[in-house]
Amino acid sequence: MADPAVASLNQPDCRPVAPAWHTFVLLLALLAISGRGAYSHRAPGLGQTRGHAIGYVIVIASEWLLVAFVWFGVRGYRVRLLDLVGGSWSGWKPIRRDLGIAGGFLLGSNIVLALLGRLLRATPNQAIRNLLPHGGFEVALYLLLALTAGICEEIIFRGYLQRQFAVLARSAAAGLVIQGIVFGIAHGYQGPKYMFIIAVYGCLFGLLAQWRHSLRPAMIAHFLQDGIFGIVARHFLK
Repeated sequence: MADPAVASLNQPDCRPVAPAWHTFVLLLALLAISGRGAYSHRAPGLGQTRGHAIGYVIVIASEWLLVAFVWFGVRGYRVRLLDLVGGSWSGWKPIRRDLGIAGGFLLGSNIVLALLGRLLRATPNQAIRNLLPHGGFEVALYLLLALTAGICEEIIFRGYLQRQFAVLARSAAAGLVIQGIVFGIAHGYQGPKYMFIIAVYGCLFGLLAQWRHSLRPAMIAHFLQDGIFGIVARHFLK
């Protein structure tokens, strides 16, 4: 008897969630943003000074604009953003369950990422250092940015692109891998080594979403990963 988890990776939902042109435009936007970051050697919207508040707001607004564009594309196919997420919580029990899954995922995935980082000898570049907050107000905005990334990027990459690529490739496994690659490419400002690591991380997030049929655990893990990294790293990366 086939493993249901393996079967779900090879049998995608054959229904697209948006038109092909919409996916193409979204990919162009993501590549343009990444290319700008790679060229300027900094996160889009953020300069190289210590004052990051305005930059954080710009990035937050940009991510929600991308989600709005996703909503514009899927609504014509009678798909809601909540459908991409996998529904909402029905009580405290599923919330506790998703928190536990997110914590376990963070532990396991960070072991994998740490091994990859050591193997590649990857060290945070100046663009990553320039992203970190300074002072209480910037920390608060940074956490809002981390929350935004956790929600928006999971909707864009795992909720939308993973499904679209799975339909185009006629393989859920291919859709998972391709969205992970695009996720890595979208972080051009972090440099080639970290782009590869982030691509692997994107695939792990894709596996989590595929397994749970929900983005909620991934959203929690994504927020905690970015938020904790920023708060901790600002004391060590000068």
